[in-house]
Amino acid sequence: MELPGFPSATENTLRHIAETRCGYVILLMSIYFMTEAIPLGVTALIPVFAFPLLGVLSSSIVCSTYSMETNIFFLGGLIVAVTIEHCNLHKRIALFVILHVGQSPRKLMFGFMLNTMLLSMWISNTASTAMMIPIVQSVLKELEKTMEMKDLDSPRIDERTAKQDTEEGIMINPEDTKYLTEKSFSKYGENENLYNPEEANMLYNGATEKNVQNISDEKEKKNCGVDFKTLKTMYFLGVAYAANVGGTGSLTGTGPNLIMKGILDDSYDEPNNLNFGTWMIFNVPGMILCTLSCFIWLQFLFVGFGSRSKLPNVTEKQRKKVKEIITNQYKSLGKISFHESSVLIVFVTLALLWFFREPGFMPGWGDLFKFIYPNITYGNVVPTFLAVVFMSVLPSHPNFWPNGPSESCITWKILQEKLPWNIFLLIGGGKAIARGFVDSGLSLAIGEKLKIFDSFPPSFSALVFSISIALGTEVASNGAMVAISMPILNEIALRTCINPLFLMLPAVVCCSYAFMLPVSTPPNALVYGVAGGDMKIKDMLKAGIVMNILCVLIINLMINTLGVAMFNVGELPSWANSTTTQEHIQQCWKNSSVLV
Repeated sequence: MELPGFPSATENTLRHIAETRCGYVILLMSIYFMTEAIPLGVTALIPVFAFPLLGVLSSSIVCSTYSMETNIFFLGGLIVAVTIEHCNLHKRIALFVILHVGQSPRKLMFGFMLNTMLLSMWISNTASTAMMIPIVQSVLKELEKTMEMKDLDSPRIDERTAKQDTEEGIMINPEDTKYLTEKSFSKYGENENLYNPEEANMLYNGATEKNVQNISDEKEKKNCGVDFKTLKTMYFLGVAYAANVGGTGSLTGTGPNLIMKGILDDSYDEPNNLNFGTWMIFNVPGMILCTLSCFIWLQFLFVGFGSRSKLPNVTEKQRKKVKEIITNQYKSLGKISFHESSVLIVFVTLALLWFFREPGFMPGWGDLFKFIYPNITYGNVVPTFLAVVFMSVLPSHPNFWPNGPSESCITWKILQEKLPWNIFLLIGGGKAIARGFVDSGLSLAIGEKLKIFDSFPPSFSALVFSISIALGTEVASNGAMVAISMPILNEIALRTCINPLFLMLPAVVCCSYAFMLPVSTPPNALVYGVAGGDMKIKDMLKAGIVMNILCVLIINLMINTLGVAMFNVGELPSWANSTTTQEHIQQCWKNSSVLV
């Protein structure tokens, strides 16, 4: 017999079927995301046909998740980033900062990381890393020459063979080393990505058979300084890690940030107080702390400090030589062009409009417009596409006559070539997964399984979820991790009567803390590929696991200090009191009355 007010057996059965089918689709997409059996952008489109055919969501609802405001906002942010890259403004800024930071090995690394971090806040992590790599390479080559380290361009030899030969007291003659380098480059060119380890080892063995000598005095000389491959690994890891951390500094810094924001906005009828300005106020201090921790840890791990420092003393002449290289690269850009100036002015104006739309500590321009049109809302997408259209109209060169009009600051042809459309689809796919998670009841079912966290302190729960997501994102897509975890964390937060931001904010930031494997993030893969055999997986693992621990602790410290002051994360906020969560609100009131 069915009781009034209770779901029927049929309704329960259908709900469980929807949960199971939604779980199947998500599991299938997770496998594709991890294995990349098909392109990631194509994987993100699976919900468009899978959810309707399996009875999870209607096609109109699924398709609407791909064109939500946060998706369009992210698309606009990508267009702005492509425009900055197209005019080379990012390279000018990077070289300017490095030029004024200093030219010692430590200061150079700090300059590289600072640049990468700042650029990753506004352009993609991949683009900022790819831009910094040639600059780092040119500086490293000069450091190699001035500090008399191992030749950066020489073929890498098999470590086991080298170790055995050293123990036997033999070495390659410098003339043969030159011969090996020239012979290797004659076939593979100067691009170290084309390095062939098998041929290098064969050439090495041939040279040792041809010319060997005793080097007992050379052993002592070799041990007195840092190995150049170690310095190269440290610099490249610093750039990759700074790119990963820098993406957390702004709402548009990386895709998962906007997926989380979209899920939070869709879950409640009332607007929450997480916007571009409050995001930056909360995350920028943590971003800076994580980058400084990364700089100190990598220095400690690879070259040491104080009496244990492996870095050789750098003379004033050597500093001037390195500075000369950076200065020449900066001068090669010429004077700042009209194109760069126009883009810089538009971008700075846009960043200010983003920040001051609803800054929280004062009325923003969005509040002023509400006085004129009370029923209209104004998101960050408004100034973003105003800037996009403006840059599409502004000429890149003010030569209207007699040569005719010049092309605009950004053209559609450039956007077609450089815009990463797959990222836009990944954002939509993440939103579709999250919508299916909620509407099918799967998030509620998983939340019920995790009700053990109801008895834990919120700080402990936030730490556990942060660690879990930081580990999971090492092998899984960041977007998939956010789309799957955010609805569950939202449900757990409502069950425990705390601000959903207490669990969701540190968790989404931890999605960017993927430091241990080359496959974890595109910046990791880039530097690993460019470094070739000089960077070992064990180096990245050793450096990355400590970075994971440090960054997870820092973000949890921030949410328990600054987060409490800004968002009052310890209590259920007023914006959570919406029609979609009345059941949770009543449960919270019931629990609090029982406690009283």
